[in-house]
Amino acid sequence: MTDTNALEAVYRHPLFKNDALEKIFAAHELVHFSKGDYLLKEQKIANEYFILQSGLARSFVYDYTGNDITITFFGEKEIIIEVSSLFQRVPSQENIQALTDCCCWRIGFQDFQQLFHSIESFREWGRSWMAEQLFLSKQRSVEMITTSAKERYLKLMNEKPRVLQLAPLKQIATYLGITDSSLSRIRKELSDKD
Repeated sequence: MTDTNALEAVYRHPLFKNDALEKIFAAHELVHFSKGDYLLKEQKIANEYFILQSGLARSFVYDYTGNDITITFFGEKEIIIEVSSLFQRVPSQENIQALTDCCCWRIGFQDFQQLFHSIESFREWGRSWMAEQLFLSKQRSVEMITTSAKERYLKLMNEKPRVLQLAPLKQIATYLGITDSSLSRIRKELSDKD
């Protein structure tokens, strides 16, 4: 039996009944990516989303001068998705890449659509998940303006410690909206306090 704990964690919703969960789980396929593999490349249309069973991935874009800027990190038991491309059926502006070897549950767009239109509790879960993501996105935008780089680093350390263990410093710095040297200074300051 394959480990489904990531699916169980993501699809936790009070309205789900066992038969609905069985159908949802059955629509997912276990796939593996090697470190450096792309789950999605810019200018391609996303035709699926993934639930990360193990590993670490990130989403990034290139700024107007060609610098690689990390948008988000995806940890275990999180959904790896490019929402705009998947649901609006437009080419992605983002790249999604495995930072480590990753094991994921994949669900295709058509399978998702079929479940979405046939299982009411899945629609409710989807609305709830999307509302939470909208809130988190808004919160991140505000925090980029209202909190210090050190506070953003500490939040990342608290919420996603594996990112600090596994992601290159340059990617962490761009995610935090700071330079590599600022990140090094923050890390040194915090280690000196210990």
